Amino acid sequence: MRFTQLAVGAFALLARAQNVRIMPLGDSITGSPGCWRALLWRSLQEANITNTDFVGTLPGQGCGFAYDGENEGHGGYLATNIASQGLLPGWLSASGGADVVMVHLGTNDVWSNIAPGVILGAFDTLVGQMRDSNPAVKILVAQIIPMAPSGCAECADRVVAFNAAIADWAPGASTAESPVTVVDCWTGFDDASMTGDGVHPNEAGNVQLASSWFGPLSEVIQSFA
Repeated sequence: MRFTQLAVGAFALLARAQNVRIMPLGDSITGSPGCWRALLWRSLQEANITNTDFVGTLPGQGCGFAYDGENEGHGGYLATNIASQGLLPGWLSASGGADVVMVHLGTNDVWSNIAPGVILGAFDTLVGQMRDSNPAVKILVAQIIPMAPSGCAECADRVVAFNAAIADWAPGASTAESPVTVVDCWTGFDDASMTGDGVHPNEAGNVQLASSWFGPLSEVIQSFA
């Protein structure tokens, strides 16, 4: 009986040790409430991809069912400010580190008319900080969803330009040990029908965004097997 208890305990510890630690990093699209993350988690569970532990200093918000919702989706934050203020290392440390970081950042920077090159300079800083925490971290970077907020007629075209710049930037940022993978969250996302305000996903937008992340995230999780 004692041996069985020890064996079961050891197996549980091993299972926890093999969980892939995933940090969703972004702004309000990720965290407020970011119910696409809940749908994504449920899709992973339904696909029997259960060796996951979503991490972050922020708790999951209510999305109608229980899910693993920890994240770093900070409403109103700019990628450039997160980088210049050195916020990410503290978040990573407080969360116990990450094996995978999912990045959907840049919406507020684009809205603020910050040039793509400047935003990607901030991404370089953030990637370096991720690798300081874990040299083998796998990084998924979104080409961000479209936006058309009232009062920013230029934002839609700025997003297109930024997303094109991400595709050009990623290969140079990637390494064999710590690959950077671009996730296309723009294609198939209609800001007119999938947001309520031209920026934040509604229910249909959450479904679409979860679908965009599912394939790339599943692939990187399975690479840890």
